[in-house]
Amino acid sequence: MSASVHIPVMLTEVLRALAVRPGGRYIDATLGGGGHAAALLARSAPGGQLLGIDADPEAISAARERLKAYGSSVLLVNDNFANLQAIAHRFDFYPVHGILFDLGLSSDQLEASERGFSFQREAPLDMRFSPAKEVTAADLVNTLPEGELTSLLRTYGEETSSRQIARRIVQKRPLRTTLELAKAVEEAVGGRRGRIHPATRTFQALRIAVNRELENLRAALKQAVGLLGHGGRLVVISYHSLEDRIVKQLMLAESRDCLCPPEIPTCVCGHKATLKLVNKKPIVPSPDEVERNPRSRSARLRAAERIITEAEPVPLERMCFAIGNYDWRKPVPLRKRRKEAIKM
Repeated sequence: MSASVHIPVMLTEVLRALAVRPGGRYIDATLGGGGHAAALLARSAPGGQLLGIDADPEAISAARERLKAYGSSVLLVNDNFANLQAIAHRFDFYPVHGILFDLGLSSDQLEASERGFSFQREAPLDMRFSPAKEVTAADLVNTLPEGELTSLLRTYGEETSSRQIARRIVQKRPLRTTLELAKAVEEAVGGRRGRIHPATRTFQALRIAVNRELENLRAALKQAVGLLGHGGRLVVISYHSLEDRIVKQLMLAESRDCLCPPEIPTCVCGHKATLKLVNKKPIVPSPDEVERNPRSRSARLRAAERIITEAEPVPLERMCFAIGNYDWRKPVPLRKRRKEAIKM
């Protein structure tokens, strides 16, 4: 990835939902091409800082070039956001004013032919965000029993023709390239119908399974809540119903004081709300944005604000944040932390 071609989705809406302020500290947990990150740094100047995380080392390289003008205000880490809390603690980067998750594939990843994310060009069946992961899409396609492959397509792709597709894939094994897989799916469902390619859900399902996206998202969202200072914002852009359901359920649960089943008359769970919903319904891209960037059409943005109650044990630094003292940066120089991140 040399020059990024990625267009950040709902950029204005993201900045508004995060309530970006000068001197704020932010985490972009899905750095991608660095479009959102650049806007966050520009809006939080002077004094803003950003921790950018991405599992894709090529994305880190591209973003480092794009953000080099911000110097020591930027810390980039090549890791999975499932390790969000450990990363933030390692670099003393908490509490923060905002955390962003943009869960879509970047245009850079889709355009990189060797990655195998797109069925529109010939490429190996890889689909790994990080080359450190051992299992590829080819491994799943060519080794899973038909029943397990059917379940994978139904669960992660919500594919109604999962049984027929899995059967055809097994018949056509071994499948090595994206176009071979796309052709097998077309054959299974009887050819193309309508605007959406019939292999779309199959590719989605395999990518999610290879990268353990839903499991990692659940883990990361819980960690994100604990890293936010009082009044800090959590903003998530999702692109399909499985992701959006996870985000919605977590935000709803964390905005309630009691999670006991309705049949229990008195609360026994002791749960206290940690979030306040910023928008009850998801924000969607404008028609103009969809026209400019068709890949944004399925995007859904949800946002919530961190609240800290008297009942919650709060570290002193977070209490200072809560009463409006925003000069809470820790003394460890960010420049030193950047050097440590590069060595990781």
